[in-house]
Amino acid sequence: MHTAYISHPLCREHDAGPWHPEAPARLAAIEDHLIATGLDPLLRHYEAPQATREQLLRVHDAAYLDALDLRSPEHGVIHVDPDTAMNPLTLEAARHAAGAAVRAVDLVLAGEVQNAFCGVRPPGHHAERRRAMGFCFYNNVAVGAAHALASGQVQRVAIVDFDVHHGNGTEEIFHHSEQVLFCSSFQHPFYPYTDLNFRAPNVVHAPIPAGLGGEAFRVAVDEAWLPALARFAPQMLFISAGFDGHRDDEMSQLCLTEDDYAWATRVLHALAAEHADGRIVSVLEGGYDLPALARSVRAHLDVLLS
Repeated sequence: MHTAYISHPLCREHDAGPWHPEAPARLAAIEDHLIATGLDPLLRHYEAPQATREQLLRVHDAAYLDALDLRSPEHGVIHVDPDTAMNPLTLEAARHAAGAAVRAVDLVLAGEVQNAFCGVRPPGHHAERRRAMGFCFYNNVAVGAAHALASGQVQRVAIVDFDVHHGNGTEEIFHHSEQVLFCSSFQHPFYPYTDLNFRAPNVVHAPIPAGLGGEAFRVAVDEAWLPALARFAPQMLFISAGFDGHRDDEMSQLCLTEDDYAWATRVLHALAAEHADGRIVSVLEGGYDLPALARSVRAHLDVLLS
């Protein structure tokens, strides 16, 4: 079976300004590294379609989608919050980013590939049902998960999020859903300053203090995620794959390495093989040190290809 790599040229056209860390160079760094290391020819490449309004409406309110469209600039860059900005091509890029998750689901459910990685931007896991934030406009992984459930081919999906920032948007969209289990590891306290007193039966928090590294991350996965995932037995596994917890990434204070991301991917790969016929859709979130991001994605894809 094969691994799909799904992207679109417009994902490089979203630009929030010259000093913004969520930059077009992120995708270039990943794709150049995959070519340089010989991994690129082993992947099946697909172009992401735009997510339809119907697909976006499964996780976002119509009024929110309309408000974003009205705010899209004809030129220059405008901010929807201090961190989150768009240029004239941002929303089109964001629709392709969400559409990549939809295409990935379709490919995996059809058996054309075993798993898929969406190399897209802008990221999505901070986007709530009615709110853009944290560099995110549409919640890409949520759009993909909702599409999988709408297909009728699966009734239970799990989303695991190892970005250094908590996936508050994914949690807000799906909390209390009996069809979705959400597991998130994240530096805490840290943006978006998640309230750990919040409880929902389908949400698993694994907060990690600043300064810790791979050992703490692996304990969090082993002790918090894996028992919940085994009980839930998802029929499809989604990964919000953020690599900004890397020790070289100045956006955070965790000390993970590409070996830690490879280990987590192996654990999740084995779980998907046991419960979900190996079906995995992984969607890029954060990761802002370009060499560390490229190496980490390579390590992640090495396992998905195995």
